[in-house]
Amino acid sequence: MPPPPTATGAPTEEDSAAVVAADAVATSAPGAGDPEPQRKKGRRRKKKRRPRAPTEEEVAARGFVLRWASPGREAASEDERDVEVGSARARRPRVAVELHAHSARSDGSLSPAELVERAHRNGVKVFALTDHDTMAGVQEAMEAAKQYPIRIIPGVEISAVHSPSDESGAEEPVHILAYYGSWGPARPQELERFLAGIREGRYARASEILLKLRGLNMPMELEDVCKIAGNGVAPGRLHVARAMVDAGYVENIRQAFSRYLYDGGPAYATGSERSGESVVQLVCRTGGVAVLAHPWALKNPGAVIKNLKAAGLCGIEVYRSDGKVSGLSDLADTYELLKLGGSDFHGRDDKDEPDIGSVDLPVLALFKFLEKAKPIWCNAVKETFASISERTTDLNGSNRFRRISSAGDLHSAPFF
Repeated sequence: MPPPPTATGAPTEEDSAAVVAADAVATSAPGAGDPEPQRKKGRRRKKKRRPRAPTEEEVAARGFVLRWASPGREAASEDERDVEVGSARARRPRVAVELHAHSARSDGSLSPAELVERAHRNGVKVFALTDHDTMAGVQEAMEAAKQYPIRIIPGVEISAVHSPSDESGAEEPVHILAYYGSWGPARPQELERFLAGIREGRYARASEILLKLRGLNMPMELEDVCKIAGNGVAPGRLHVARAMVDAGYVENIRQAFSRYLYDGGPAYATGSERSGESVVQLVCRTGGVAVLAHPWALKNPGAVIKNLKAAGLCGIEVYRSDGKVSGLSDLADTYELLKLGGSDFHGRDDKDEPDIGSVDLPVLALFKFLEKAKPIWCNAVKETFASISERTTDLNGSNRFRRISSAGDLHSAPFF
């Protein structure tokens, strides 16, 4: 793949590096589409390496994350205190986290509360609920987390499309993970209107998918798909796949996707998604951290990441349950993006599906994420308070709310 030319016709050093990284992704990373699980490939047994001694930076980062995850608590157990700098016997400092999981409020099988309980059983300390195009389950997750030493990050996975700027290729779906502070988005009404438009488009999309399946001699009714999705849940491809299994057209969900519902497949259809750039800008405008989900599933990740970075993208998923995708890690370095990852857990009846907390995200990667998120989330709270204060002044002629006047007030507040 030749590097894209600049305005003068010569590729830049950044573009050349991005092309090399993108080619590495295309040749080395196994494909993974939504919601097909990430499979562990058969690998040769590697010789066991001696554990690397944790660095002072890693130990400090781990302590910060644990204090943030469970404010007001001591380190949760003795083993959390026993990580010593320079000790070759100590394991690499780790905090179990989950930054990508779905509940029954979109296309998962477990309720938000059940997800939090499962996360706690798996030792997860930081958990982000990222349902498709809805934040309806966040409040339930936060309520459930009150009985566990676990921190909830309100999130959402927003559906979008990417169109090549040079019109040389077809559109392809992209998904943007949005992470918010404990108080949620700064402009919740604007975000909800945006998400509601996408959810409404899912009904039209499901109807088109069913029309295509009917043409393939697999007739089903939208009512049955909506029943599987549940009350108030917009139907997605996974719900159609479950209906196909129930009707006996396929043996399992994986087969439904691999044969008919994959991106560009014979029964695939698009919804009313907006461009990836507009979604990233929305996330930034509402006080969130925008991260590109499962970029290994993209046909041209380099071009997508470059365009989304210009719109305000903060990071990309690099880590999976089967390890780090090196080509994507290189792309993240090229565009100075955070390197994150999550299991993309849905709770399917599939033994190969990665479980909650199964992605080994380095503690320094999580620390850098929180370091990036802190000012963004604090500014979102400041904007929310200012908005409340202005409305109160307009309605009552006086300001009853104490304004947060300094960054110090925000940074010491519990909502970060």
